[in-house]
Amino acid sequence: MYDVLVIGGGAAGFYAAIHIAEARPNTKIAILERGKEVLTKVKISGGGRCNVTHAEFDPKELNKNYPRGEKELLGPFHTYASGDTVGFFEERGVSLKIEEDGRMFPVSNSSQTIIDCFVSETERLGIEVKILCPVSGIEQMQHKDDTLWRVKIAENFLLAKYLIVATGSNPKIWKYIEELGHTIVPPVPSLFTFNIKDDRISGIPGLSTHAEVTVIPKKKLGTNSKKVKLESANLISDGPLLITHWGVSGPAILKLSAWGARVLEQYNYQFKIKVNWVTEYHKDGLLELFLKVKQDEKKTLLRTKVLDIPKRLWVNLIRASHIEDSITWPEVSKQQLSALAEQLTASVFQVNGKSTFKEEFVTAGGIDLKEINFKTYQSKVLPNLYFAGEIINIDAITGGFNFQNAWTGGYIAAKGVVEELNKVQ
Repeated sequence: MYDVLVIGGGAAGFYAAIHIAEARPNTKIAILERGKEVLTKVKISGGGRCNVTHAEFDPKELNKNYPRGEKELLGPFHTYASGDTVGFFEERGVSLKIEEDGRMFPVSNSSQTIIDCFVSETERLGIEVKILCPVSGIEQMQHKDDTLWRVKIAENFLLAKYLIVATGSNPKIWKYIEELGHTIVPPVPSLFTFNIKDDRISGIPGLSTHAEVTVIPKKKLGTNSKKVKLESANLISDGPLLITHWGVSGPAILKLSAWGARVLEQYNYQFKIKVNWVTEYHKDGLLELFLKVKQDEKKTLLRTKVLDIPKRLWVNLIRASHIEDSITWPEVSKQQLSALAEQLTASVFQVNGKSTFKEEFVTAGGIDLKEINFKTYQSKVLPNLYFAGEIINIDAITGGFNFQNAWTGGYIAAKGVVEELNKVQ
C-alpha cells in the first residue's frame, strides 16, 4: 500500500515525486516506469544536452509560448515558473546557462547531469523507482472508509491513496483515463518540419536566414471548417528559417507547426506557404530600391548582393525570376525586377508532408483542459487523481517550454497531494 503512486518515469513524474517526498519525508511513494530506463526524453532532448527550460521569467510572456494551454498556464506560472526551476537545480549543484536564443542547458552540456540529479534525489528521499512496470489497468475502489486507487501491473495490483499520472503522449494510458470518465482530445503531431521539393531551395541545405512564413489558407475544408478557417487565417510566424535536404525547418517553421498543428492535420499536410526572405521590405518598397540600384550599378545582378540575405539564396531567387546570370543592372527590365521583388517578399512553396523534428516528438492532444483544476492539477472528474506534463492537452513551441510545463505541473500536483495528505493526519 502506497501513499502516492506516480505513473510515468519522465520529467513531470520525477519532479512531482521529489517535491512530495521533500515536503513529507515519510510518505511512501513509487514511480512506475514501463520501460527499462527512466527519463528517456530528458536524455535525448536538445541533442543530448537537455533544454531544461527557457530564460523567460515573466509568467505573462512565458505562457504565450503554448499553442494549447496559454490561458490555463498563466495561474500556474505565477506559482512556479522558469526562475523556480533554475533555483531547484542550482540548490542541487546543477548550474544552468542561457544561450543566445534564450534556451537553458546544464553547464555540463550533458542531459546525464539532469538524470543523475533526479536519480540521486529519489535515492536520497527513499522514493521507489520501479522499471519494467507497464500499467495494464487503473481503477478506483472502496476499501473500508477509504477510496483507493488500484493499478494493475501484469497480474499484480498496487494500491495507493493518491495517483499522479505523468505518462506523456501515451495512447494506452489515455484510454484508461477515458474509461474513468475523462475526455481525451485526439492527438495530432506538433513541432515538425515541412517537406518541400523546389529548385529555389535545392542544393543549399544548412543555409539559415531570418524570414516570415505564412500558411496560405485553403478554401475547401472538411469538418469544423469555420474554426479551421479562422485558425488558418492567423498562421504566420517569423524567425530563423533553416533550409534542409528535405525542405525547411528552424524556429520559424517549428513555431508555425505548433500553432497550426490541428489546421495542418486537417490539410493532410498538403498546403502552400508564402515566405518573405527580407522581412523589412514589402514588394513595392523593394522594387523601388531595385530601380534606384539600376540607375547606379553596372555589374551583373548575380554579383551584386544589395540585400542582407545569403548569397546562394540570392542567386537561386534571381534565377527563379527568369533573370539570366549574365544580365547586368542596366540591362534588367522593370518587369524582371518586379518578379525578383515578388520572389524575395512572397515566394510561394508547396508543402507535401512533414518530418519529425529530431527525436523530440511532441503531440497536441490529451486530457481536456476543462477537466483539470489548474490550482492543484487535480482531476475535476475523480478525487485523488492528478495529472502533469504532456498527458494533458498542452504543448509548446520548443522543448524547453515543454519541460517547463512538466516542472510546473509536477510541482503544483505535488503541492496539491501534500495538502490533501496533511488534511488526513
